[in-house]
Amino acid sequence: MSAPVSLPDPDPAGLARSRRLAALIRADIAASPAGAIPFADYMRRVLYEPGLGYYASDNPIFGAAGDFVTAPESGGLFAACLARQCRDILGDDGEVVVEYGAGSGRLAGALCGALLGTDPALRYHIVEPSAALRARQREHLEHTVPELVERVSWSADHVAAGVGVIVANEVLDAMPAARVRAVDAGAEALGVGLDGDAFVWRAMGRPEPPPPAAFLAALAAHPAGYVSEYLPGLETWCEGLAGVLSRGVALIADYGYARHEYLHPARRDGTLKCHYRHHVHDDPFFLPGLQDLTVSVDFTHLAEAAAAAGFRVAGYATQARFLIGCGLEQIMADVAGVSAVDDYARAQEAKRLLLPGEMGETFKFMALAMDYDAALCGFVIDERHRLDGFAR
Repeated sequence: MSAPVSLPDPDPAGLARSRRLAALIRADIAASPAGAIPFADYMRRVLYEPGLGYYASDNPIFGAAGDFVTAPESGGLFAACLARQCRDILGDDGEVVVEYGAGSGRLAGALCGALLGTDPALRYHIVEPSAALRARQREHLEHTVPELVERVSWSADHVAAGVGVIVANEVLDAMPAARVRAVDAGAEALGVGLDGDAFVWRAMGRPEPPPPAAFLAALAAHPAGYVSEYLPGLETWCEGLAGVLSRGVALIADYGYARHEYLHPARRDGTLKCHYRHHVHDDPFFLPGLQDLTVSVDFTHLAEAAAAAGFRVAGYATQARFLIGCGLEQIMADVAGVSAVDDYARAQEAKRLLLPGEMGETFKFMALAMDYDAALCGFVIDERHRLDGFAR
């Protein structure tokens, strides 16, 4: 898959911003003794460079006017199910819900209405590194739940929050990723260099920091040329996450696979995808800063990093099984019959969330517990056996 020739042209301001960002990256490459920079550094620049990166500028991202649609943007069912799981975990003594990467703020608004609206002591905190997105989130909350905004706070990084729930929906797929290729001697890193002014892939030798040993061993089982990705910052992120809750559960939702599926022979070109105006392609050098770059999550790597940070891996399930376990069918039944138009819209939303060809199988949920042992309704059908070493 390559960048289609029919992609829409950017507006002049967006094109100028992309060119400024590309100039910064070319300067990085020129200053590197290797004549190339790690792909994770490139990805960090194009997604998070202040004022220029994809998540750090004012360009539309979510929904029909943006580049892609997330589960919370599809309607209210995802948030209603997630609220049920959060409410069970919070019980009578939960203090806070912490959401990472709240995007447009739509999920935050729905969860605030469902949870804060019935518990006057509960707080909501959003961890969002992008100042531009923090402003959008506040604007959305002021419009949808104005009476609850004073109980919402923001930070750019981890904070010690207390007893409660962490929600991280489609956060890890946007974490800067390293790209590696199998070679006869093991693995080599793929970085970004220049051919004239154009960005190109460059081999950079041994990957640093190295991926998990088990990942390298699985990669070595493939023929030379097999490409994959890993998240070099995942261990550090999990360590920070472990300091957020004194007791509670982190619910991580993203698209990805257990390692034996992640490093499947069919994925010989890796999992890197680019999203631009609802088109999906695999050219990360197209219009830097104006398109989203993502990689699928190696959930075995997440389980390993979380366990090393002190979490107990308490559940793993496909999105379809998680939502059904949280009572999706009953939620739909409770609101059915008022409007045929609304019933049809919810049925279409449920298909997107549940069907294997949509989000139902590709997206997964993982529960990471900290001093918490109660059963979790979203993981009644638990698939931890798919994660090597984490079967219950």
